[in-house]
Amino acid sequence: MKKHHALVFGATGATGKEIVCQLLKDITFDKVSIFVRTKSGIKHEKLVQHQIDFSKLESYKEFIQGDVLFSCLGTTLKDAGSKEQQFLIDYTYQYEFAKMASENGVTKYSLISSAGANKSSFFFYPKIKGQLEASVQKLSFNSIQIFQPPILIRPQELIRKGEKIAIAFFQKLNEFGLFKSQKPLPVSILAQRMISEIKTPQKEKIKIFKPTDIF
Repeated sequence: MKKHHALVFGATGATGKEIVCQLLKDITFDKVSIFVRTKSGIKHEKLVQHQIDFSKLESYKEFIQGDVLFSCLGTTLKDAGSKEQQFLIDYTYQYEFAKMASENGVTKYSLISSAGANKSSFFFYPKIKGQLEASVQKLSFNSIQIFQPPILIRPQELIRKGEKIAIAFFQKLNEFGLFKSQKPLPVSILAQRMISEIKTPQKEKIKIFKPTDIF
């Protein structure tokens, strides 16, 4: 069986952590390289950690080598502090990293976007997600998979107050058969689906997974 080298950008976020943990258990992958601001705390014989300065990504291009890239970086406007900083994290850093990966011969790319992503949106968050989707689709990967999940259920210790309220709200609506397409999704299921799909042969270059497709 051919083994694969996976790259994970945004490995310290809730979904990124879950992807890394599942990749380390997956015999299909013999090496997992993560690119982080701070050490993850995970130790494993298959894991290689690159502690980097995101504002100087070009300095690390030589290390962005492998077979598949999972891009999981993201933040909120509150955590970022401004729209400019959120754009830098959610668009600029992810696009620059993906571009270098494609130039280095990485063939498969899996991106976590968002439900409602639309480059023409009036709203800031779905607009930058849509802009990123449009930009990465022009890169030279053989296979591009874009996941547009609904609100995510993160581990209890990581859930923000606003997320708890939103999750409870949608779960109550789901009980009445409403907004089924926006059913909150555990990050473990999203990670599992992303890894499963990246291992599945894909005829078309670009495949977009809506919330209902992920479930």
